[in-house]
Amino acid sequence: MGSIDSYIFRTTLTSFAVILASLTGVIWITQALRGIDLMTSQGQTILTFLGLTGMAVPVLVLVIAPVALMIAVAHTLNRLANDSEIIVMNAAGLSPLRLVRPFMFASVVVAILVGFISAYVAPEGLRRINRWDSEITADILANILQPGRFSQLETNLTIRVRERQPGGVLVGVFIDDRRDPNERVSIIADHGTVLKNEDGSFLVLEDGTLQRFETGKQDPALVAFGRYAFDMSKFSRARDVTYGIRERYLWELLWPEPGDALYARLPNQFRAEMHDRLLAPIYPFVFAALTFAFLGLPRTTRQSRNFSMAGAIAAVFAVRLAGFACSIVTSSTPAVAAAQYLLLGATLAVSLWVIARNIVIEPPARLMELINALTASLARLRLRPMPS
Repeated sequence: MGSIDSYIFRTTLTSFAVILASLTGVIWITQALRGIDLMTSQGQTILTFLGLTGMAVPVLVLVIAPVALMIAVAHTLNRLANDSEIIVMNAAGLSPLRLVRPFMFASVVVAILVGFISAYVAPEGLRRINRWDSEITADILANILQPGRFSQLETNLTIRVRERQPGGVLVGVFIDDRRDPNERVSIIADHGTVLKNEDGSFLVLEDGTLQRFETGKQDPALVAFGRYAFDMSKFSRARDVTYGIRERYLWELLWPEPGDALYARLPNQFRAEMHDRLLAPIYPFVFAALTFAFLGLPRTTRQSRNFSMAGAIAAVFAVRLAGFACSIVTSSTPAVAAAQYLLLGATLAVSLWVIARNIVIEPPARLMELINALTASLARLRLRPMPS
C-alpha cells in the first residue's frame, strides 16, 4: 500500500470510527431511555441497566456501520476535493478506478467487523439479554414486591410493601395468605429482606405480628415475632431460556440441527435471517463504491457537489430500503432472496462501471436552471424592502 493509499485509508477509517461511535451512542441512548423502567420501577442497579441495554449495541452496529462508512467516504472525498487533491492526483495519472482502491481496503476492514458481529457477537449479545431477562424476571425483589402495590401472587395470596430502602430493605410489609382453606394468615412486619440460598427464596420479616384465623374458631391467634421467614421459592423460579432465530449463530442458521423444533416450524424465517447475515458484509463495499461514484470523480469548481452528495445519500437510502423490503418478503417467499444478491451485485457493478468510465453524475441542465432561478427569486424577495 503506497503513501497515498495509506493516507486515504487512515483518514477514512478514522472518520468511520468517530462517526460509528457517535451514531451508535446517540441511537443507543434513545433506545436505552425506553427501558429506563427496568431501573426505576423494578429496582435494578445502573450496572444492570447499562449491561442489558449495552448488549443490544452490536445489533445497532450491524445497521449503522455501512452507513457510517458511507459518511466517512463522503467526508474524505469532500476533504480531498476542497484541497484540490483529487484534481492533482488525476493530473498525475491516478485514475478514479485506482483512487477507489484505498476506499475498498477500508471497506474490507468494515466488512470483517460487520461479518464477525453478524456471525457471533450480535447473537451472543441477544442470548445474554435473554438469559439476563430470565434472571430478572425470577427476581422477587425486582418484579413481585413493588412498593405501594398490592401484588396478588396467587388467587389467595396478596403481598404489599410500603417502600424499598437502600440495601434491599423492605419497609411496611403486609401479607394476606388464604391458600389453606382451613385458616387465614395475616402478617404485618416493620421491615424485611429477601434471602436466597440453596434451600430457596425467603422473605425474612422482622419485628411484626402474625394473625391466624382458624375455621370454627371465633377469636384469632395473635403472635408477635422478632424474625419470621416466609417461603417464596415457588415464585422465584427462572423461566426456561429458549433462543429465537435472531439469537442463533451464523453456523446454526447455515446448518440447523435436524431436531430443531423452531427450524421445523419456521424454515423460511431461518433462511431469511441466514441471507441477511451473509449479505451484511457486502453492504460496506456497495455503499463505498456508490458514494465514490457520485463524489470521487474530479470536477471543476463550477460543477456543484451538493447534488452529488444528495444523490449519494438518496441512492444509499434506496438500496438499504430495498434490502429491508426484500428481507421481509423473503420470510414468506424464499425465492426473493436472490433479488437481494442481484440488487447488491448490480449496484456494485454499475458503480464500478461509472468510476471506470469517468462518468460525472450531474443533474440535468434544465433542473439546475430551475433551481438557480428559484434561488434568485427567493434572494430578491428577501432583499426587497418592507412597506412602511
